[in-house]
Amino acid sequence: MESSYADGAWRQADLVVQAGRVAVFIGRDRELADLQSALKVHRLITLTGVAGVGKSRLARRVVEVEQTAGGGESSWADLWQLPDERMLAALVADACGLSDHTPRMPLDVICQWIGDRDLLIVLDSCEHVLPACRRLVEILLDQCPHLTILATSREVFHLDSEYVVPVEPLPVATDAAELFLQRATQMGVLPEPGELNRVTDLCTYLDGLPLALELAAGALRHSSIEELLQHPRNDLSREETDQVHPASPRRHDVLRTALGWSHELCTPKERLLWARLSIVLGHFDGPMAAALCAGGPLSVRDVEVALAGLVDKSVVTQRDDRYLLLDTVREYGRLWLEQLGELDSMATTHAAHFLTLARQADATWTSAEQTGWYRTIKDAHPDLCAALDHLLAHRVDEALELATLTGFYWTCCGHAHTAQHYLARALQAGDSGQQAQMRQRAIWALGLTHLLQGNHATGTHLARQCLALAHSDQNASGLLRAAYLQAMSDLLQGHAQQALNLLDDALRNAQEGDSPAAPSEQAAMMCRMLRLFALTGLGLLDQSRDAASALRVQCVAMGEHWIRSYTDYQLCVIALREQHSEVALEHARSMLNSKQQIGDTFGIALGLDMLAASFSADGDGRSAALASGAGQRLWDAVGHPQRGAPDVQPLREAGESTARQLVGAGTYDTYRRQAAHADPAAMLSWAAGGDEPL
Repeated sequence: MESSYADGAWRQADLVVQAGRVAVFIGRDRELADLQSALKVHRLITLTGVAGVGKSRLARRVVEVEQTAGGGESSWADLWQLPDERMLAALVADACGLSDHTPRMPLDVICQWIGDRDLLIVLDSCEHVLPACRRLVEILLDQCPHLTILATSREVFHLDSEYVVPVEPLPVATDAAELFLQRATQMGVLPEPGELNRVTDLCTYLDGLPLALELAAGALRHSSIEELLQHPRNDLSREETDQVHPASPRRHDVLRTALGWSHELCTPKERLLWARLSIVLGHFDGPMAAALCAGGPLSVRDVEVALAGLVDKSVVTQRDDRYLLLDTVREYGRLWLEQLGELDSMATTHAAHFLTLARQADATWTSAEQTGWYRTIKDAHPDLCAALDHLLAHRVDEALELATLTGFYWTCCGHAHTAQHYLARALQAGDSGQQAQMRQRAIWALGLTHLLQGNHATGTHLARQCLALAHSDQNASGLLRAAYLQAMSDLLQGHAQQALNLLDDALRNAQEGDSPAAPSEQAAMMCRMLRLFALTGLGLLDQSRDAASALRVQCVAMGEHWIRSYTDYQLCVIALREQHSEVALEHARSMLNSKQQIGDTFGIALGLDMLAASFSADGDGRSAALASGAGQRLWDAVGHPQRGAPDVQPLREAGESTARQLVGAGTYDTYRRQAAHADPAAMLSWAAGGDEPL
């Protein structure tokens, strides 16, 4: 079973790593067998049970077993990231590896991409968006005949086609005791021999709940089993005896008890850090924890010490230098944050932190830090969305700035719908008059999303708005960005001369103008890059090659990759037109390398197309077919037919025709089909010069 997990992705259901120790999967043989059988005959399977019972881990385990057995593709969607249902379909699309660049709704994109695929999608933690999940599941199952959905939820969907697998606690005398002892051993706190006879008593007291057992193992650093057994059950936050909040089942109380033990065993500073960290949705590192949580009684050093303490108590999960609060643990911390009266102030601190991060990313975009910022923005996606939601409700100007600064990153790397969603909301939220230049830049970013989705009319309209605003205040950077947007619209519609004239005027005016603020280096370099497309489109190959080579040298010196990748693209196109196949291959591979470093699916697909054409020109029909097939898989994820400058399509067609002649039409189709179904990472490694995986 091939998983669509992104490289480096870390999900709650993955094997937990705490202080360098791997938590093993114990028991569940009956449930695993039931799930394996159910996956063969049912299309909707729901694992249901109380919080902390191990639903996510069981789902992850069955996916691993299916992968080992050579099952089909799988995708995993962590729904706990969602504060509400608005971005549900976009998150599922992202989990499927889709980088859609079309104006279609995300759910339509998912349905079309899945089509007749034999695919398993795991929807993890559905309970807080259950009505929206129910609608999503019904549509997906109706339109995708070979799709199977495995869901984890504290509540079932109540759909006719649903097969429910209740996930019960572990048997206390066997699996539960084994889990507790293994976790305690891994943490270096194995009970004294005289206490071992009380392990089953403790497991019984905790009803065999895996998360409660792991928290109890962490508590052994500070308490004996006997002392833990003497603790009263902990009622966490409120008496649940009214009609609105009926009394919780015993197992909910058990988990709260275990969380309460951990909380009581924490030092005051560890408790405060736990509460403050609950504002973070995704993973974080030590510097982020300090930036967000230091203040008042917590110094930066206190945060460092307290974080280590929370890891030791199994409250915070650690992998290398990254940390995560599991959703149940985060919920507990959030309750304490509310009781401390710090929820609003921490939400503001959280939003300010990510706005600062976005400003830093923007300021160093043309530097060697660029690729790192693309990864950071991608990893911080749930927290950036949460920060935007908070700012839209409280600080509209800052929301506009954050949406603008992240929008370009998101648009380039597969989150065009998210970028469009927040940019539109921020622009509609009002205009204080204090952010004229940022508002113009927001319109520019929104226009980019529309043009890349193929909405030329809307994109062109926004480009004209952008130009008008830039001319009104004579901002040099704004004029360059506006020219870039309008020229892109012109190029996509085949008006290369018009685009060239506009870009030349903008660059000349920026150099000669008397604007008090120097034009942005980023905006100027982007205009120079787009100018290459116009020159090549007009057949001015010598001028384009010279300009591309000069810009590429500058990008290499700066450590920049986004603009550099498009200089390689243009140099590859020129080499193909001039029949220099070895030069074309060199630049196609260089383009792919840059695009992979920033995670640009659209650009990688385009690079594979150029590699296929280059192989064909070099007389290697088999490699041309493999590169084309690998590219087609990514074009499917992007949602567009093969794209690029209009004048590139003849190169694609000529390359495919030559490759078919080289190896035969039937053989070409076979190679291409094999590549389209091969492991994408292996194909990209081959494309970069590695061993062929087929």
